[in-house]
Amino acid sequence: MKSSLPTKIASIKGLFGKVSSVITTKRLKLVPASAQLVRAEMENRALFAELLDATVSENWPPENLADALPLFLEWIEAAPEQVGWFGWYALANEENRFFLVGSGGFMGPPKEGEVELGYCVLPQFQGAGYATEMVQALTTWAFSRSGVLRIAAETEWANPASVRVLTKAGFTPAGCARDPNGERFELVVNG
Repeated sequence: MKSSLPTKIASIKGLFGKVSSVITTKRLKLVPASAQLVRAEMENRALFAELLDATVSENWPPENLADALPLFLEWIEAAPEQVGWFGWYALANEENRFFLVGSGGFMGPPKEGEVELGYCVLPQFQGAGYATEMVQALTTWAFSRSGVLRIAAETEWANPASVRVLTKAGFTPAGCARDPNGERFELVVNG
């Protein structure tokens, strides 16, 4: 699946001196989560903002993400070479300043050709197309890696904005989600 959204994937010298990918789109810079970033996110907001070189709103992290941060940190520490297959921070460039607007990512590297995608955008930045731009960029990134044939995402029908994000990004309904109030969506390579 090729996105119509122009996406640039650049290698830069990342935290700890390792090379990591930063994804840039028209309005966003997506930075992969590292153990150092997640630790700062959990423990030291000022350091977190400094490491991202971005303004971090007081309502960051969203409640559903805050609960998952210890697990994401555990995954990243257990497999630091897999950075990119977990979380990404979405930074919007507004008037030459970056703002943390949301995050997205995967539940780990591909298994049997599939990865699962999740995403969120802070309420004050919703409705501006950031989620769609982030999802398109992350799917482009994932399909550029070997072994990815399908990307899955789940959302509740009670969240029509999320359903729109997925359909705009090319996902199609693919059955029931694990949650009985939700739907599973899939995007298949060349699909």
